[in-house]
Amino acid sequence: MAFEKALKRLGGRSTQEQAVDDFHRLYYDSKVYRQTFWRGFETQKCPLDLWIYQEIVHELRPDVIVETGTFSGGSAYYLASLFDLFGGGRVITVDLEPQPNLPVHPRITYIAGLSSTSPEAVTRVKGLIKDGERVMVILDSDHSRDHVLDELRIYGKMVTSGQYLIVEDTNINGHPALPKFGPGPMEALDVYLKESDGFELDSGREKFYMTFNPRGYLKRR
Repeated sequence: MAFEKALKRLGGRSTQEQAVDDFHRLYYDSKVYRQTFWRGFETQKCPLDLWIYQEIVHELRPDVIVETGTFSGGSAYYLASLFDLFGGGRVITVDLEPQPNLPVHPRITYIAGLSSTSPEAVTRVKGLIKDGERVMVILDSDHSRDHVLDELRIYGKMVTSGQYLIVEDTNINGHPALPKFGPGPMEALDVYLKESDGFELDSGREKFYMTFNPRGYLKRR
């Protein structure tokens, strides 16, 4: 009740969900996420999601995190830094056109110049994963529905029991950001979840209200 009264005083919407969506669009449209850095390297992430990643890595201690979509390497560097803190783990990151001057870190392996869904990239990723290792996957490359769906079908199989498959930027195409984007990660996720029962959605990872990955935290059964 106090929250509703506060919103009315501020001229806001009448529901908590609408308030969250309004702030989400304001935050996203400001493009401030493009000014979010980890130790000097651009991450293009919502800090609330980065905090959730830290909690997941601490709780589940994956041996390997596979990331599609390297860009400037900031998120891979962030994940590698978490592994430094926790004393183990490494990052495999794939990008068709990564940016120059990527961060150098002994826990990061870059696979550059290949589409994440190409047979060569997939073979190289699999070759870097040892038998019995705990594997987590983060999808953040081409955001078109068909590409993300292909990634889900390929990389979902690499995720080990109890670990996460995170589909990033499910907020675009009106969920609630960029309403004119066209079918993207959320639409790919809708198709994939009808095909596969190997994952469950973990809404608890959206506890900070705003996430760039709504319905995007999938935990392997």
